[in-house]
Amino acid sequence: MGIIRILLLADTHLGFDLPFRPRIKRRRRGPEFFANFQRALTPALESEVDAVVHGGDVLYRSKVPARLVEMAFEPLKRVAETGVPVYLVPGNHERSAIPHGHLATHAGIHLFDRPRTFRLQTEQGSLALAGFPFVRTAIRRGFLELIDQTGWRQVKADAHVLCLHQSAEGAAVGPAGYTFRYAHDVIRTGDIPAGFAAVLAGHIHRFQVLTKDLRGKALKTPVFYPGSIERTSFAEKDEPKGYITLEFDTSATLSATLSNWTFHELPARPMVQLNLHTGGMSAAQIQSWLQSSLFQISQDSIVKLKVHGKISAQAMAVFRAPALRALAPETMNIEATLVDYAQYRNRQKSN
Repeated sequence: MGIIRILLLADTHLGFDLPFRPRIKRRRRGPEFFANFQRALTPALESEVDAVVHGGDVLYRSKVPARLVEMAFEPLKRVAETGVPVYLVPGNHERSAIPHGHLATHAGIHLFDRPRTFRLQTEQGSLALAGFPFVRTAIRRGFLELIDQTGWRQVKADAHVLCLHQSAEGAAVGPAGYTFRYAHDVIRTGDIPAGFAAVLAGHIHRFQVLTKDLRGKALKTPVFYPGSIERTSFAEKDEPKGYITLEFDTSATLSATLSNWTFHELPARPMVQLNLHTGGMSAAQIQSWLQSSLFQISQDSIVKLKVHGKISAQAMAVFRAPALRALAPETMNIEATLVDYAQYRNRQKSN
């Protein structure tokens, strides 16, 4: 007996900003998601781990071309063909099922398409992986029943892990650190059966490990969120992105234990928010301010421009997408939000 190594990644959102027939020419973020996907899977492709667990949202939405499913599962199939099995939880973006599912079929890819438990046997010992696809409503009430439906107690193994794509109490998101607590779609961490050595989860885009409940009491089972592999919104602009490797020691007398884990950071493009208060500025003055501001930040940035104040009809043209792209380097992504104009439009609609 020895060590079983698991690679955990989640929320890859493949297909994000990757149109197959783009109407305009600009830098697309889609290839960056695929590049980090490949980077995250490298330890598996080099046989440095015994299995891969994908915590869900492999795709960015449920209605996608078959070609995208083929592209997304090609790297996973290459992993499986090396002898490293892949276990995948369908997430909310896939609406709990992989579209064009026949394209994901491979003897080494195991889908939690319903509550079930898979058994991983290695030379170092065995691991039972229980799980079920994303549940949109009432998971808090039906959580224990779903776990029972996996049949995990009947599967003998050195250790058991639970694979999910759900929000758990204590998980935090966003720049303000919003914490999930008591909603119907949030699982109680205290409900996780003590027989599981770890929970391997997706759905929360921030990397975090939950070890205490909402009252500060130590959890019997830690909950691991690797987070998304790239920044998908400005709410994540300061978050590191990556994946986790975990080691389960099967040499224990009674049952295997989680002995070690490591977060591996992936490259993520900088996200920068610029705030412009027009104050009656002319179109030429706005253009000059933008060129100066964009010059001072990384040329690889993803930029959100928040414009405050009244804007003349002439100046409005500066904030149109083609004009902004013309001002910014080709390596940037940039978009503008007209704050006061949007608020005015919303008031008009409500009246």
